Parts: sequence; C-alpha cells; structure tokens
Amino acid sequence: MLGGKRCLLPVGEYMNVFKKMWCRVFQAGLYVGMAFMPWRQPKLLQGANSFANAVDFMQQNGAKRPLIVCDKPALARGALQPFFQKAQGVLEYAVYDGVLPNPTVNQVEEGLAIYLANNCDSILAFGGGSAMDCAKAIGARVVRPRKSVNKMKGLLKVCKKLPPFFAVPTTAGTGSECTVAAVITDADTHDKYAINDFSLIPHYAILDETLTVGLPPMLTATTGMDALTHAVEAYTNHANTKATKRQAEEAVRLIFQNLKEATLNGTNLTARANMQKAAYLAGLAFTRGYVGYVHALAHALGGKYGTPHGLANAVLLPYVLKKFGKSAHKRLAKLARLVGVATSSDSNEVSANKFILAIEELNADCGIPAKLHIDGLESWQLSKLAIHAEKEANPLYPVPKLMSAKDLVGIYFEAIENAM
Repeated sequence: MLGGKRCLLPVGEYMNVFKKMWCRVFQAGLYVGMAFMPWRQPKLLQGANSFANAVDFMQQNGAKRPLIVCDKPALARGALQPFFQKAQGVLEYAVYDGVLPNPTVNQVEEGLAIYLANNCDSILAFGGGSAMDCAKAIGARVVRPRKSVNKMKGLLKVCKKLPPFFAVPTTAGTGSECTVAAVITDADTHDKYAINDFSLIPHYAILDETLTVGLPPMLTATTGMDALTHAVEAYTNHANTKATKRQAEEAVRLIFQNLKEATLNGTNLTARANMQKAAYLAGLAFTRGYVGYVHALAHALGGKYGTPHGLANAVLLPYVLKKFGKSAHKRLAKLARLVGVATSSDSNEVSANKFILAIEELNADCGIPAKLHIDGLESWQLSKLAIHAEKEANPLYPVPKLMSAKDLVGIYFEAIENAM
C-alpha cells in the first residue's frame, strides 16, 4: 500500500479502440505472412541414453570443432564428462561455461570470443533454456559480426544461416531446442527481450530423458509449468494452425498426466520422457502460435529482479487466464475436457474456470506458491515493468483479449504478495 491505497500507478489509459484495431490488423498480416516463412523442425536423436551417441551424431552432421555452451554446475556434476571422453581425438572442442540464469549480452560476447579464438565451426548447447538461448545468440553474432545483440531484438534481425547447431535440453520446459526464439537480458538496462528468427531454430536436437533425472523437484515443477504456459498461451491465441492445436493439446495432456509424478518421483523415466516430449511439442506450438501476456509479464520481472522464468510463468498463468474472461472460455473449456476436469454437460464458462482451478491445484501439488514473493521489490517499479510487458506483447502477440499497461499492472498487484 502507498498512502493507504493500493498503487495502481499512472501508466496510461486502458487501450483505445484504434490501438486495438492496429494490433489486430498487424496480427492478421503476420498470420498470413507466416504461412510463407521457412518453418522447419530439428533432426532428432532421442531416447534414454541417446546423448551417449552425441559425438558420432555431430560428426555425421558436419561438426569438427564445436563450441560447447553450458553452465558451471553442468561441468561440476560431470554431466558432460562422458561426452568429453568420447570426443577426445575426434572433435576439437572448446567450452564456454559462463551461462547463468537469464543470460546476458555480456555472456553472449564472452562465448563469441571463445568461439572465434578456437576457430570453432559448430555449437552444442547443453542445459536448460538459458544455455540454449545464450548459444543461439552466440551463433547469431558469429554470422552477424557487425550487429550487436541488442540490435537483433525483435523479429527477423538475423536472417542468416547459423553454424551447425546441436541442442541438448537437460530440463523439460523451455522447448528452446525447437524454437525461433532466444531470450537475452541487457544487464545494464535490465531489459529482457526476445530475438526471433527462423535461423535460430536448432538444426539438431538430442532428447535424452536420463539427462533430466537429476533435476531438483522445484526446477522440474517450474520448467514443466513453463511448458504448460507455452502450450496454453499458444492454444488460446488467434494464430493457431491445425498442427499447433494438436501439438498444444498433446502437450497439455502429457503435462497434466506426468508433471506431478516427475516432480515427486524424479527417477521415473517414463514421466521424464513424457515431460520432455511435452516441452518439445509445446515449443513447436508456440513457435507458430506465439506466447502472450504471461510471458511478457514474466520477462519484465526476470529482467529487473531475476525472477526465475518458469516460476513466474507458473504463478502468473492462472491470473492472466482469469483476466481474459469470456474471450478465452471456449478454448480453455476444450482443454478442461481434454484433461478430464470438466464434462460435456458443463458450460464453457464453468469448464474454463475448472481448468484454471486445475492449474492452481497442479501448482500446489508440485510445491509452487500461489503468489510470487520478490526480494527487493519496489512497488512503484511495477508500472515501468507493466509498460515494458505491454510493449513486448502489443501488437505482436495475438492474445484472446488485448490489454494495456494499466490492465497488466493490476495483474502484478494480484500475483505478487509483497506488492504493497
């Protein structure tokens, strides 16, 4: 509370009809244009212990001097040691292990320097979304040496084929192994943004569920909810194709069936494999169908306060869906019936509300809180973050209901417990 009143800060009026018209016209044009874009999916190597064959797979696909992009914990726990042993005398690899959660422009430049110093010819990203996003941006800088990372922000700013890119996810959430996006933070300005370009889709992906077994329960839960957010946002948006609808539906079904088990019993390889499949399908769905306000709000929090992306998405998702109201009821109702929390006799509104409640219950079952608590939060900053989120989302994201920064700051106050 500020001055005894909840601070809905002066971030402008609710969205007017002309801006709404512009957003919808922009989205319609983009939807038509996307039909002519060079969509592709990575070539897959998958199954338990498939990473053991990574060196042969890379050789077969043109890699001789790869840059390995990962974080220090991956090296410390020895996850890459079998790869290094098999690569000796076969691949002349270099390693960049400086990736941190919410990768920054500086980390991209550090990785680029190692790539160039070692005359690398390919990239292997090993880890969660942070490692893959950092690696994608490194690849983009390799082929666009005169363009800074910040200048690649937005749509189609790379437009040049990356070196052979191999993605090895060790979490089941981001779907970055098959997406056009890399999310980067400018540490100086706290601006967290996406680079979106078809050239960023990895050429190859290795899906090995055994690599996710050591994931802590909370990280399993929040990355899984990140995948659910991808699927739900893509499904409720207005840019779906028949393929993305099927992908999103299957991802939602798999997550509701497997996330709790994967979280509570992390050695269950079937649950782990199903979550990895769900994350991949959700990645395919949102690559074409886009994300929405949940991601925009989460990106702003991550850039300013370092809030873990999966956690922010998990908590914000039900609040945003409630805010959509009847504009999302029909599609949420379909998902509710798909996962068995509603019946055909329930109205769309009732079914949609049951689905939102099921998300809240899944969060609770997996140990995810109902609200965010952000250390160092300054409530007056939330208006700036809402403006940032609104600029990311509008006019790009074809959400079911358009919202202004004034709407979005209200969601922050509902979802953050210490936003007083």
